[in-house]
Formats: sequence, structure tokens, C-alpha cells
Amino acid sequence: MQKDIKIYTVSQINSLIKAVLEGNLPSRLVVRGEIRDFKQHSSGHCYFSLKDETAILPCVMWSSKFKSVKFSLKDGMAILSTGYIDVYEPGGKYQLYVEKLEPAGVGALQLAFEQMVKKLREEGLFDDEHKKPIPKYPERIGILTSETGAAVHDIVDSIYSRWPCVQLFLYPVPVQGEGAAQKIAATLRDINKRNKRLKLDILIVGRGGGSLEDLWAFNEEVLARAIFDSKIPVISAVGHEVDTTIADLVADKRASTPTKAGVVAVPNMYEVLEQINSFESRITGHTQSVVRLAAQNLKTILASSMFRNPESIVRAAEQHLDEITSDLTESMENLFTRAKRMLSESYEKVVRIEPHRLLGRKNLELNNLQNRTDTGLKSIINKLQIQLTASANRLQGLNPKSVLQRGYSITKSQKTGVLIRNPEDIQIGDLLITELAGENFIESKVTNK
Repeated sequence: MQKDIKIYTVSQINSLIKAVLEGNLPSRLVVRGEIRDFKQHSSGHCYFSLKDETAILPCVMWSSKFKSVKFSLKDGMAILSTGYIDVYEPGGKYQLYVEKLEPAGVGALQLAFEQMVKKLREEGLFDDEHKKPIPKYPERIGILTSETGAAVHDIVDSIYSRWPCVQLFLYPVPVQGEGAAQKIAATLRDINKRNKRLKLDILIVGRGGGSLEDLWAFNEEVLARAIFDSKIPVISAVGHEVDTTIADLVADKRASTPTKAGVVAVPNMYEVLEQINSFESRITGHTQSVVRLAAQNLKTILASSMFRNPESIVRAAEQHLDEITSDLTESMENLFTRAKRMLSESYEKVVRIEPHRLLGRKNLELNNLQNRTDTGLKSIINKLQIQLTASANRLQGLNPKSVLQRGYSITKSQKTGVLIRNPEDIQIGDLLITELAGENFIESKVTNK
């Protein structure tokens, strides 16, 4: 090996390449491509590649930079990546260190808005079935907005001009900037927890107009879920007529501007008074009509014969009672007369029958029948006893133990209880039980066959 040839380590080569790249590439690059193999590590750092028709560029985006990305990244999405090229020396590869991401062809915030709308719509947060009704005549309303903006004055003026009897409560919150959505959501949840004491009928969340970036707090998922979870009906009053935020979509009612919040939240006092006057006129007319009809009915009643001669009703009732009493007395007398006549006729029939002689004949017949029955039963019992004795004798003859009385015995295996009929049924050493007459037993052991 020649002495003038310099030998490099792997680390030195990677360092040289790093220096060459730093010296010859722009400090900031914007690269267009499609995302491939996107992964977010538990640390929050993101690793992916950008690809076009012929090449792939490895990319890294640190978690501190990725926090500013509002939209969701997925494989196949076309994006513009702003960053710088550097060498990852331990791995021996160059990669794009991304500091900013934008969707190619559409603004980042618009894409994030569309992605969030799709996600929450699929979960059902915009469905009408979840919308809570706005109380018709609210007494206490909470307003969540900036205490220094024009929106609070627009909301208050529009409500008091229509319904001055309502009580309004301002809950100051930031309406734009980093963390604004989280603070509005936290205030919403806190009010709901304390509403047994606060007794608010409606909550209004809003702010004045602005750019999409200015209104972005009202497009954040954390605020959308807080509005959806609220037990108190929520009215969203954000921006101008043309502005539509996710808060508008998930709220129970939407006011197109803060000024229109009053139209949505409270009734018009003059319309209510007009309705009350109309009800009053209708009730008054109906009451007068009822009173006139009642007066006419009273006149008719007072002019009737009952009020002119009230005793006539009592006298007529007394006369009717006398007539009923007379009819009842006559009916009872006729009933007793018929009953006495029927009793007399029945007695005569009984006397003609001579019941004592009839009873004697029946007793004689009954005695004869009883004698025949007793004789028949005795005959049947005797026959059955003879049959029972014969059956018992036959059964006794079939009893295997009856032979024991004649000097025979029965031998069984003590272990199995099986009868021993042949020498093959036992083995030398087996224990046997021999039964004799009178339930006597002998135990023995086989010593020889």
C-alpha cells in the first residue's frame, strides 16, 4: 500500500459529506412530494419520506415543529415541506429536516378544517338528534367572549333591546391565539359543573369577524367536544354571515353574527306583549260570553216551576212514595195467600201418600239389599284369600333360600359376592362365605381344589 494514500474512517467520510452538503446546498429548501411511510414516535418526533415519480427523500420533523401542524398527515398526501438537508452521521444517510409543512394546492388551515369537519360529522357531533332546545323565555344567560372586543357589546345590546328582563353574566375568555380553544373549553366545562348554583338557561360562545386563522380557536376539536358535552344549551355567534366554524356546526343553535345572537337567544319583548294583549282580549271575550250564557241559564232556572213552587216537588215525591207503599202491601198479601194455599195442598198430598208405610217398605228392601251385599262380599273375599295362599306357596317354592331348611347351603365369594357353582369359580387363597339355614354364616378359605 502506498504511503501517500490517506485512509478515512466511516465517521470522517460522513463528516466530509455533511460539510460538502452544507457548503453547496441552500440553507432553506421547499420540497414538493407525496408522503410515504409516515410514523410518529412516542417522543412526538415524526419520520417519513417524500417521493415523486422516480425518487424518495427521507425526512424528519421534530415534535417541537410538528405541534404547529394543524392538519392530519397520511400516506399519499401531496405536501410542501420547508427545511434543510443534513447528514445523519450515525446512519450514513442524508435527510430533509422539516420545519414547516403545508398541503400542496390548498391552505393548511382549510385542509385541517375539512379534516376535522369530516371526523366529527362521522362521529355524529353535528346530528340534529343531539341538539338541545333553546328555552323560550330565558332568565339567565352566560356569555363567553373577550371582555375587550366589540362582540360582547353587540351580544349584550341585541339581547337587552329584545328582552331587557334577562340577567346576563360575562365569562371573559381569549378568543384567538395559542391555547384560546383550551381555555374556552375549560370555562364551558366549569360552568356546567357549577350550574346547579349558577342556574344559567343558555350559554353564548362567540367573537367578531376575522381571518380563518383569527377564528381558528372555534375550529379546535377540544372546544367542539366541550360544546357537545354541555348540558346547558349553547349558541355559537362567531364572525360574519359568511364565516362558518366547527363551533357553529356542533352548537345547539347558530347565530350568524354576534349581533344576531339576541334574535336566536331571546324573544322580542314587543311581540310577547302583543301576544299577551291578544290572549287577554281573547280571555276577556270568552269570559264575558261565559258569564252572559250563565246569566241566561240562571234566568231560565229561576223562571221554572221548581223555583216558583219548590214544595210541589216534595209533595209529588210523597204521593209517589204512598203509591209504592200501597202496591207493595197488596203484593205481599197476595204472596202470603198463595203460599198458604200451596202449603195446604202439599200437606193433603203427603197425607194421602201414607209416608210411614212407604218408609217401612223401603227399610225392608234396604235390609234385604244389605244382606245380599254382605254375602257376596264374603264369597269374593274367600276366593281371593284362596288365590293369595296359592300364590304365596308358589312364591315360597321359588325362593332359593328355602332349600336351606332341608340341609343345603349357599357359598359365595367374599370379595365379589358371586355364587360358587364350579371349582373354576375360585382360586387358592380366596375367602368364601357359606350361608346355612336360619341366616347362619360360615367364613372359610380355599386351601385346595
